[in-house]
Amino acid sequence: MHGIGETARDSGLGVSALRFYDRAGVLVPAWVDPVSGYRWYAPEQLEEARVLARLRRAGMPLPDIRLVLAGWSGADTDLVRKLLQAHLCRLEQGLSDARSEFSALRALLDHRENAMTSLRIDTVRLSGAAPELAAALDAVRFAASTAPELPMLAGVLFDIEGDGLHVVATDRHRMAVARTGIAGHEGSRVQVVVPTPLMDAMRALLDGEGPVRLSVDGDRVTLEAGDRQAAGPCLDHDFPDYRRLLPRVAGRRAVVEVAAFRKALETGPVRSEGAGAPDLSVLRVEDGGTATLCTDDDADPNRVAVNREFLLDALAAGARDRLILEIDTPTTPITIRRPDDENTFSLLMPVRMDD
Repeated sequence: MHGIGETARDSGLGVSALRFYDRAGVLVPAWVDPVSGYRWYAPEQLEEARVLARLRRAGMPLPDIRLVLAGWSGADTDLVRKLLQAHLCRLEQGLSDARSEFSALRALLDHRENAMTSLRIDTVRLSGAAPELAAALDAVRFAASTAPELPMLAGVLFDIEGDGLHVVATDRHRMAVARTGIAGHEGSRVQVVVPTPLMDAMRALLDGEGPVRLSVDGDRVTLEAGDRQAAGPCLDHDFPDYRRLLPRVAGRRAVVEVAAFRKALETGPVRSEGAGAPDLSVLRVEDGGTATLCTDDDADPNRVAVNREFLLDALAAGARDRLILEIDTPTTPITIRRPDDENTFSLLMPVRMDD
C-alpha cells in the first residue's frame, strides 16, 4: 500500500488533487484510515494515477476522464482511443478558433484610431524627499516582472500627476503601488516606465535625507541626488492601465501581526497542485477580523489560495509591524495594506484550487 503523499509524488498529482478525485469518485483509495482519515492506495492504482495526471494536464473534462479510467484496464481499448481522439479534436478546434479571434483582434489594433494623447511631454522636472522616494520604490520593487516575453512589465511605472508620484510594478500575478509627494510639477499627467536596473541604480542614490531631483526629457529619465545621478532611457512600451485593476470594494479585513503571521506561513499548512507548482497558503478571514490559515480539510467556500512566496514578499515590502489583509472572494485579489498609509498597497492574484 502507498500513502497519499507517496502516491502524489510518484504520479505527478498533488495531494489536494488526489483528495478531489477521491471525492469525485474518479480515483478512490483502496483504504482510508477510519480514525485519521489518511488515504492509502493499492500498488496497481499508481498506474491509474499517472494516467489521470496526464489526462488532467491535457485538460480533459471530468466526465471523459471517468470513462477513460473505466475502460483503461479492459481488453477493448476502442472507447479509450475514441475519447482521446475526440478531446484532441476539441483542442485543435479550440486553438483554431483562438487563432481566428486573435487575428481579428490584431487587425483591430492595427487599424483603430488612437484618440488618446500621449501622457509624455517634452520635459518634466520635479523634486522630492529622498527617504520618501526610497520607501516608495522599496514597496513595489518585489512585484516587477522578470519575464522576457513581457518587456513592458520589466520596469517600474512612474506616474506623475499633480503633487504626487505613483510608482507601480506588476508581473501579472501581483501588483504593488506606492505614492510619494513631489513639488515643481504643474503640467498634465506624465507616465514613463523606468527599466528595473535603472530603478535599482536610482534607489542606490537614495541613502540620504535631503531632496532629490527627477527629470524626464523625451525618452530619457534622470534622478539626481547631490552631485550623483542615475540616468538612462525609459522603456519604449506602454504600461497597463493599473487604475482599472484596483479593487472597487474593500473585502473582509483582518489586521495581522506581521512577525507572527510570517512564522505561521513559514511553518503552517501548505498546498501544492502538483510537480513544479508553487506552495500555496489558503486563507480566510473570521467574523472577528482574524486571518486564519486553512488546513486541507477546511471546506469553507470563502477561503482563498495564494502563492505563499508572493505573500511573504508582500509582507516584507509592507515594512510595518502590522498590516491589513483584505479578502473578498476566492476569485478576487487579496489586498495587503499599511494601516497608516492608504496610498501604498499590494495585490496578489488568487490561485484556483482543484476542490
